[in-house]
Amino acid sequence: METIERVDEWRGRYADWQQKSSGDELDGYPFVENKRAPFTPARRALPMLNLALISSAGGYIDGTEPFDTSAPGGDTSYREIPVEVEASDLLFAARGYDPQSVREDINAQVPIARLFEFENNGIIGQLNPVWWSCNGFIQDAARLAEELAPKLTERVQRYEVQAALLVPASRLCHQSLALVARALEAAGIPTMMLGVEKYVLERVRPPRAGFYRGEFGRVVGPPGFHEFQRRVLDEALRWLEPIDQPTVRKLTVELQSEVEKERGEK
Repeated sequence: METIERVDEWRGRYADWQQKSSGDELDGYPFVENKRAPFTPARRALPMLNLALISSAGGYIDGTEPFDTSAPGGDTSYREIPVEVEASDLLFAARGYDPQSVREDINAQVPIARLFEFENNGIIGQLNPVWWSCNGFIQDAARLAEELAPKLTERVQRYEVQAALLVPASRLCHQSLALVARALEAAGIPTMMLGVEKYVLERVRPPRAGFYRGEFGRVVGPPGFHEFQRRVLDEALRWLEPIDQPTVRKLTVELQSEVEKERGEK
């Protein structure tokens, strides 16, 4: 199945938009519209999975080449980062979102610590030894589908990953990672995408997505609110196995969190 359906038609809409565009503004942007989604059933239970993490927050190791936030149409490169790299050694080339939250608490966007907790508690089998980072502010979706998506898919496959969790940072990131999720799923890797932008998810159609009323730049949860982050991730990941067809669902974490909020829990 195609990563972008009717891609030539989309290219025409994108070219028209470019003539009227003014940089980072997305007014009138022609978001991809797919009618169907590829789907690969989870072949292992969550406690047996090697889980990959893919983030579009633009993270890179201090001292290495940053993402080019001024690249026309977006930077379609990616970075492969060992999970042992400390948060203090990471920088974020942010575009389309405010990086304050992820700089304060990396788990607000890149939930390495939360996923290690899940591994230690037996919720997931293991966290893959590296995670993948890109800058998701990529307006040229066709180029993303031709360059980033297949290269990243090939790299993920080399690690024998059994499932992937994708976490966008900005509104446009929701489109970028939804397209990556489609490519991964078409290659036989089950995915779960966490999001806060229902409009984009329903148009681009990642195979599996859970959304709630959160904020860009802190999609996993507010910085320092570790219990909230755990609830968001736990609910989303537990959908991986039982979901049997492409779907975009609303998380119930907001309702669960009201009582905890009254107690002052983070």
